Amino acid sequence: MKALHIVSFDNPYPANYGGVIDVFYRIKALHEAGVKIHLHAFTYGDRKPNKELENYCEKINYYPRKSFVFSLKPYIVSSRNDAQLLANLLKDEHPILFEALHCCYYLDHPALAKRTKWVRMHNIEQDYYSLLSKSEGLGFKKVYLKIEAILLKPYEAILKHAQIIWAISPKDQTNLALRYKNTVKLLPAFHANTQIDIKQEYGNFAFYHGKLSVGENHAAALFLANKVMTHSDSRLVIAGDGAKYSLKMAIQQMANIELKEGLSPTEIDALIQKANVNLLPTFQPTGIKLKLINCLFKGKHLLANEEMVKGTGLADAVHIANSGREMAKELDRLMQTPFEEADSQKRINIVGSQFDTSKNAQVLVDLLN
Repeated sequence: MKALHIVSFDNPYPANYGGVIDVFYRIKALHEAGVKIHLHAFTYGDRKPNKELENYCEKINYYPRKSFVFSLKPYIVSSRNDAQLLANLLKDEHPILFEALHCCYYLDHPALAKRTKWVRMHNIEQDYYSLLSKSEGLGFKKVYLKIEAILLKPYEAILKHAQIIWAISPKDQTNLALRYKNTVKLLPAFHANTQIDIKQEYGNFAFYHGKLSVGENHAAALFLANKVMTHSDSRLVIAGDGAKYSLKMAIQQMANIELKEGLSPTEIDALIQKANVNLLPTFQPTGIKLKLINCLFKGKHLLANEEMVKGTGLADAVHIANSGREMAKELDRLMQTPFEEADSQKRINIVGSQFDTSKNAQVLVDLLN
């Protein structure tokens, strides 16, 4: 039976935010394809070991992420340095999949020189951290993100030690292929959906969701509150945890916006399906947003800006508006437009097999020893 080590930057369960959604559903799809998964996961915060992963993994090792590290490497990498991880990887000869640049501390280690090593790139990390810094106000976090972006740019060269770099979007594939002679392949994001499941009944509200403590989601929600909904007669529900004071104040001043916190993934999915329009603005055009994929499978009309779909090949699956006034006008139009069977068929034709997790898992399976 084929086997694979997966080194994850975080405990991938529960699969409740972008990066770990991709990791968890890749593990699940590989398990269903008959691969024995040896999972190595770094833990921190409130994401404790969970028995659910035992249903899909042959072996699980957890490692605490370091809180304080003095290193010239990026903190996201140096804080995931654990000698026991290297020792566990050396117990056999199975191929290794490193999830994101975060987990590449041992990618160039001499002891792994002859091993099959792959890296799944979730973003062009130096660009991602640079853009994140622009979403932050003045303070330590902004400085930290800027420093990480500076350190990540040269550190990315460690990717030359991988046989295959798996890009998450066509744009990232092109970007990485310009810099590395390794084989750079496209591996679309993994997710929970197995088929298009769109409810065509009219929903009398628009919906935006995301982890609101994250700078890019905070900026997007503020844009909707201050620049879009001030010009719209439609009703908007914003859902997510960690809303900052400035966002809560902006929402309180708007009679047509409601904030919902503490919702489960099931409740979020129900709102995606009920809303007549899912709003998808972003000011961080990196990688591909898992919320976009989830909405493609479950949501009716999708209204995004160009940054959300740039380089994804999915522009034809959404309606696009960029300025606040443009988005408000298009939102009000779509709120009066039924989502019909022909719209569902168009979605199926565009999304189709591109995000078929079983098919994409088989690409990996075929390459395993």
